[in-house]
Amino acid sequence: MSQKIAVITGGNRGLGRNGALKLAARGTDIILTYRGHAEEAQAVVSEIAALGARAVALQLDVGDSSQFDDFAARVKDVLHSTWQREHFDYLINNAGHGHYRLLAETSEAEFDALMNVHVKGPFFLTQKLLPLIADGGRILNISSGLTRMTLPGSGTYAAMKGAMEVLTRYQAKELGARHIRVNILAPGAIETDFGGGRVRDTKDLNSQIASVTALGRVGLPDDIGDAISAILSDETGWITAQRIEASGGQAL
Repeated sequence: MSQKIAVITGGNRGLGRNGALKLAARGTDIILTYRGHAEEAQAVVSEIAALGARAVALQLDVGDSSQFDDFAARVKDVLHSTWQREHFDYLINNAGHGHYRLLAETSEAEFDALMNVHVKGPFFLTQKLLPLIADGGRILNISSGLTRMTLPGSGTYAAMKGAMEVLTRYQAKELGARHIRVNILAPGAIETDFGGGRVRDTKDLNSQIASVTALGRVGLPDDIGDAISAILSDETGWITAQRIEASGGQAL
């Protein structure tokens, strides 16, 4: 069996970092991207090496599709130089940023920024990387529990993630002939630095979310990293075109 290699956008921090470490712990090598925190990215590369896996960090702004041709060429070069391979196995479209503003107050510039990072970016990055994804590989997009449960101020962000959930089904259908499985993971509220760490650091908000969650607490990064690793495992090979929520039963 050949060594598995995953490309993870936004792998320098938060859920992307945790997913990279969980995959590495299972023996998967990693190509992670970062936008502007090279030192964080290199720290993750070192953590992955300590787990016995190989990793490379590449700079990429997922919100700027003009970079994607060059990025695909760099991935191809890294595959040759580091792994002597033509293809990688898993693509995790994780990079993103939060937005907390009512629909009536959201500007066109904010809308466009969210669209570029959360929809246009994953759409065209996946398109550019398709020739490098191995037949039988996996694509995992990242959504949000907010596509199911409504929270005023999160509507614009949630709408972008809703678009990705529809896109996931079409990707699964169109790539099925290559036996590429495509799913989308929807985390609930998680204690990370996402959105300025608001869920992690705001005690009242954290307690309120825990009170409406079946398992009685807010999610932790490990909960999502483990889910990412599980969804990409060989044991889930008959699962495709699915939205999988990992929220501990939030707002049922």
